[in-house]
Amino acid sequence: MRGRYVDRVWQFDPTLYAPARYRRACRYRAFVPDPISGLDFRMDARLAGVVSDAENALRDLNEAAAPALAPLARLLLRTESIASSRVEGMQIDVRQLARAEAKAEAGGRASATALEILGNIDAMELAIHGAAVAERFSVDRILEIHARLMEHAPHSHIAGRLRTTQNWIGGNDYNPCGADYVPPPPEEVEPLLVDLCRAIDDEALPPLVQAALVHAQFETIHPFGDGNGRTGRALIHVVLRRRGISPDYVPPISVVLASQKDRYIEGLEQYREDELEAWLERFVVAAARSARLAGAYLEAVERLMERWREKLAAGANPRSDAAAWAVIDVLPAHPIITAPLAAAATGRAKSAVSQAVTELQDASVLLPLSKSRRNRSWEADGLLDLMASLEAGEPPTG
Repeated sequence: MRGRYVDRVWQFDPTLYAPARYRRACRYRAFVPDPISGLDFRMDARLAGVVSDAENALRDLNEAAAPALAPLARLLLRTESIASSRVEGMQIDVRQLARAEAKAEAGGRASATALEILGNIDAMELAIHGAAVAERFSVDRILEIHARLMEHAPHSHIAGRLRTTQNWIGGNDYNPCGADYVPPPPEEVEPLLVDLCRAIDDEALPPLVQAALVHAQFETIHPFGDGNGRTGRALIHVVLRRRGISPDYVPPISVVLASQKDRYIEGLEQYREDELEAWLERFVVAAARSARLAGAYLEAVERLMERWREKLAAGANPRSDAAAWAVIDVLPAHPIITAPLAAAATGRAKSAVSQAVTELQDASVLLPLSKSRRNRSWEADGLLDLMASLEAGEPPTG
């Protein structure tokens, strides 16, 4: 066991409603994990080979990176964020979310669920582009990620705040007695997170092993009232970016974890039981699968973009420096686009973008979503179908 249990007594609060059978004190056991920084873990040859193969898959994915393919990097980041939300049961149709994102970027209002999932995309971007490059990782960085994640959540008042009460997983809604898992008492949380940050700064272990252990330790600590899973999966990418193994493209590990949720939860339980090799193998295999899946989709999206260019060339065939070509280049990052968003993404003048959108619509690259002349938006032909398949963890067919 990677830690110890502490026995506690739950006192019923008479000011809160609860069914009669819960209106009493009861005993429960909270788990306090051992510190993780400085962990001396030695892999056997078989697991070391699995880790090496997976890290090579991540490197292969990132070797395809080029400045011109930056929109594809955002597509993968977006996919990872959405899948991470899906692990927590947050479901929304891929087209609905894309439309909500375009609406929000244009200053409109989106649904509460869409806003919360979009907040996860923002939190992932903050984690990777901000926290990942910090010289020293600190608890404040974790709080920043959580604050961004929970900004639009129904209980946004807990955003960026460590819990001060006992939480639990499973059981009933009124007390932790009989819960499936009870994390450390609140007074243990901050010291454990300080130790976790030391582990994030340490580079003694292979990057994927480090990411797996950091993630499992964070989920074991469960330091927030909500949003722990999504924050913990963001930390996976903090480690991978800081170690230089995924400098450009994020492997959508949450896509694989979401498709095997029961095995994922079982793996975290194995971690607490000190079955480290069993947890590591599950995590590392998921990372390798996600990297190969991402690579296949990057190729599929590049083929789709080439078809868009062929359609445009067969139609208006504008000059090589025309805005329409630039809009095609940014579409993978914005599967539903508006004229103002296209202007901002390409840096082109509004008049040039207006002409570009007309040319792309005539070529059936952009499909109009309404007949209204105001607040118009367009869908990139074929892209959302690819994204839906990627988010489902299915190999591309196009």
